[in-house]
Amino acid sequence: MPYVSAEQALQIIQSGQRVFVHGSACTPIYMLQQLAEQAPRLLNVELLSISLYGDVTLDNPRYHPNFRFNSLFVSGSIRQAVNEGRADYVPVFLSEIPELFKRNIIPLDVAIVLVSEPDAHGYCSLGPSVDIARSAVNAAKYVIAQVNPQVPRTHGDGMIHVSRFHAMVRHEAPLQEVRFGDKVSEVDLQIGQRIAELIEDRSTLQMGIGSIPDAVLRSLRQHKDLGVHTEMFSDGLVDLLEMGVVTNRYKKIHPGKTVTAFALGTRRLYDFVDDNPAVAFLDVDYVNEAAVIRRNKRVVAINSAIEIDITGQVCADSIGTYHYSGVGGQMDFMRGAALSEGGKPILALSARTAKGVPRIVPLLKPGAGVVTTRAHVHYVVTEYGSVFLFGKNLRERAKALISIAHPGDREALERAAAERFKEMLLEV
Repeated sequence: MPYVSAEQALQIIQSGQRVFVHGSACTPIYMLQQLAEQAPRLLNVELLSISLYGDVTLDNPRYHPNFRFNSLFVSGSIRQAVNEGRADYVPVFLSEIPELFKRNIIPLDVAIVLVSEPDAHGYCSLGPSVDIARSAVNAAKYVIAQVNPQVPRTHGDGMIHVSRFHAMVRHEAPLQEVRFGDKVSEVDLQIGQRIAELIEDRSTLQMGIGSIPDAVLRSLRQHKDLGVHTEMFSDGLVDLLEMGVVTNRYKKIHPGKTVTAFALGTRRLYDFVDDNPAVAFLDVDYVNEAAVIRRNKRVVAINSAIEIDITGQVCADSIGTYHYSGVGGQMDFMRGAALSEGGKPILALSARTAKGVPRIVPLLKPGAGVVTTRAHVHYVVTEYGSVFLFGKNLRERAKALISIAHPGDREALERAAAERFKEMLLEV
């Protein structure tokens, strides 16, 4: 198929259509900028995506109501638009997003994806962002591909033949990069070390997004024969793979391979996964399926939260009514790890925010979204310790969580718990 200009390719998109936009490292910034040029001829085009990185242009108020983002995970690029009412947010488990496409609950008119150059057989790769993009390409009526030589060719479910594309645009540009390691604080390292103490050799890891998971990876360098089955692959895992800490030797499914849905980090990471048969990038409806996750033994799922109340309810997608992120895969892996033989679902958070706001609270903020229910929470870790909530009643949970809260917050939490549970001050 011959290459065409972005202007010509984007003529496929018409007013009132729903357009899937590739995300994470593969956010097609160039195509979005070119789409902005066509705003005068378009109205009410819905842009569906998960995490987007970089300046996506179309979130600017000047392009409303020509374009409107409908986000399956609120990332920084469109956070302001969502909270100002110019964009929308769909709360959904990451594992179930492909079902929205397959069952036509959210039908896709067009998909815009960033891909590698075609090989000798005509196959391009979705690179480090297979996640929901594979299902979007399968479901969309039309597919526009930006072919970028800097996209690594990854092994797994991300191969797409050029015959699936209705238009191909060649444009080279660096992938989106994120340096999680630069954000790791001393508190994060303390939490990381506490979590590392809970992880046994031969465990299979899932790491969420953020500085705490990166801190955990730094604390695992003395472990042996770890495995990885995770939705996200970051730079910290490269070190453990190169050191021989992660071998994947004892995994029950995909032994010898690191399984992931997407990779997000620096160019070093993207070069590492390029044509690397030891890393399998698979569709997220498989990677994040609890029945698949549980097949490995000793699955350790490590995820973070915005706040947690004294009964164990976890808010991870909003600050009150302010939409900050999304449901993502937290519940997929928290449940999968809980069902795994010897598994440990771990919820990690600092006792206070950088601004000194408590994160262990009597009640979640009004409007806060409960991403992980109190029935699903097992381990909770802060810099002050770790507690195990599974099987504990509400008063026992409150007492345990207060013990790992910031010392300056404990007295107020004890008073709130005593008022709520009446006999809280007694030993339970």
